[in-house]
Amino acid sequence: MKTSDENIIVEKSKAFALRIIKLYKFLTEKKKEFVLSKQVLKSGTSIGANVREGIRGQTKADFYAKFNVSLKEASETEYWLELLNESGYLEGHENDFQSLYSDCQEVIRILMAITKTQKEGGANCNV
Repeated sequence: MKTSDENIIVEKSKAFALRIIKLYKFLTEKKKEFVLSKQVLKSGTSIGANVREGIRGQTKADFYAKFNVSLKEASETEYWLELLNESGYLEGHENDFQSLYSDCQEVIRILMAITKTQKEGGANCNV
């Protein structure tokens, strides 16, 4: 596995988590929304945490399990973003939503490719 300094999913999941934190701050401070915002904060920051754990896994099974959890968390984050948008909390911020949603989908695609490769028995863990 490449080090975190040269690993695209580590970089993207961390950048995404930072954007999710900014979204959480916006929702709680400006919109006074505390339930959905907490959900998206938890799942959106968990993606990168599980990626990091997977990279440091002791076995390929560890790696696969943590990356699979990351994929599930990314899918959950996508759901919370959709709810926030469709419920009107992001009204007036459609461009920000689209950018964040697009980043989430990109993270999902990368994680799907990684977990698919590992599931199919890919011996090379270089991402």
